[in-house]
Amino acid sequence: MHRTRLWTMHDKSLAERERQGMFVSDKRIHLEGISHMSGYSTIVVGTDGSESSLKAVERAGAIAGDATVVIACAYFPNDGKAANAASDTLRDEAYQVMGSSPTEEILRTAKERAQSAGATTVVQRAVQGAPVDALLQLVVDVQADLLVVGNKGLNSIAGRLLGSVPADVARKAACDVLIVHTT
Repeated sequence: MHRTRLWTMHDKSLAERERQGMFVSDKRIHLEGISHMSGYSTIVVGTDGSESSLKAVERAGAIAGDATVVIACAYFPNDGKAANAASDTLRDEAYQVMGSSPTEEILRTAKERAQSAGATTVVQRAVQGAPVDALLQLVVDVQADLLVVGNKGLNSIAGRLLGSVPADVARKAACDVLIVHTT
């Protein structure tokens, strides 16, 4: 039986964590040495283009080492039914994921941020559907062994009542989950 391991990291730099001898997996991350191992082969990270989610992308890029980073941005097609569902679920932030045009720009920005943080192999995926469902399906499709998300909505009242992306993926993911404290 596969057990999901859940980590949370405050917005400390990875170099600080290395100095403190902290571990991200069973293998130590060597930031200044030649070896840069993360213990993962495929990392999926979700982004909606918000600064919070881009911090999660940066963290995924920083811990990736030689792993492939798959950046996912979920979107709803511009049709009436999906637009209403997005508006109901995401309220004021629905504009960020409606249609594929904003998604392409979000993915381009996220790829740059992941590469700047140290990721060498970055794949961009625009995925149609609700964020939680899209991320969980992508994890299965690419056989990811780590899913990275930001903590936005995790501690809000709305997040507690309605659910949030980080809480939902942590409960349902078939792989390790890293929730990056970005707020």
